[in-house]
Amino acid sequence: MPLVLSLVEAKMPHIFLTFFIPNWADLTFGLTALCAVMSASATVIVAAVFLGLSCVVNVLCFILSLLATVVFLIDIVMQKKMSLRGYLSSMRGGLRTTEAFIASIILTAATDHFVNGEWSFHPLGMRCSIVVFAACLLVTVVIVVLHLLKPLQWLLPFQLSVMERVFNIVAVLLYLLAVILWSAFGYKRNGYNPYTCDTCSYVNMNTVNIGAIVNIVLYTMDLQISLEMY
Repeated sequence: MPLVLSLVEAKMPHIFLTFFIPNWADLTFGLTALCAVMSASATVIVAAVFLGLSCVVNVLCFILSLLATVVFLIDIVMQKKMSLRGYLSSMRGGLRTTEAFIASIILTAATDHFVNGEWSFHPLGMRCSIVVFAACLLVTVVIVVLHLLKPLQWLLPFQLSVMERVFNIVAVLLYLLAVILWSAFGYKRNGYNPYTCDTCSYVNMNTVNIGAIVNIVLYTMDLQISLEMY
């Protein structure tokens, strides 16, 4: 992402994109913040799963990933000092971006849970939960794109604020249902474990549940902000 942004700014095509993306600085800030979160999560994963003093390559990967995270954070602070005004640099945009990122982690853990387990153990309730997570992620990304691309807002026959309020309510209810279904069908195995180790299955299970609960809190905060602003 930094390479793409550098090339676009060096070749000056971002000037022609101002018709579609009026606030280029806000877009740059949002993408940099997203890279920082992704790099930080990758650093934590490398440290928790792959880091070992006996492997020089893994240690080197951890150090470089940590340095990249620090550089991204410094870049965010420097851009924030420029008094940015835009959707991605606001709390609402930050919440939306975080919701989408956490949903991606949820779907990754849920997919890993199914792929590494036996295919014969795929309860309908857990599959419905994955559909909920994927649908909410898709709508969240669409809302972010609609905020960034002004021409799309001109073509829409409805107000985006109304759509956001309705979606936040529906997302909270669906996430609550998904957590209940995922827990009810996932943890109640009657002694059956599709994995070779006793604790492997619960790593992904717990990741999905924790991520879903965090997103419920974020969508609730987003709903409160949208109600206060409109």
